[in-house]
Amino acid sequence: MTEPGYTEDGVPTFEHVRETIEQRSATAAGYEELVSESPEGRERAEREADHAAAAREKLDAIRRSVRGEQ
Repeated sequence: MTEPGYTEDGVPTFEHVRETIEQRSATAAGYEELVSESPEGRERAEREADHAAAAREKLDAIRRSVRGEQ
């Protein structure tokens, strides 16, 4: 007897794989939402925003340099 979601050869069906991915995605989204509401999560979001801003500034500086601008 085969397990539900698997073929007789033991290969997971497309539906089983899709459901597994959707379940893991929902779990990850829920976890991310909980973490983002914590003080540590807010601090991490601020650090990520600061890093993104610094990266944009650096990229702009590199582009100006390549164009010969100061």
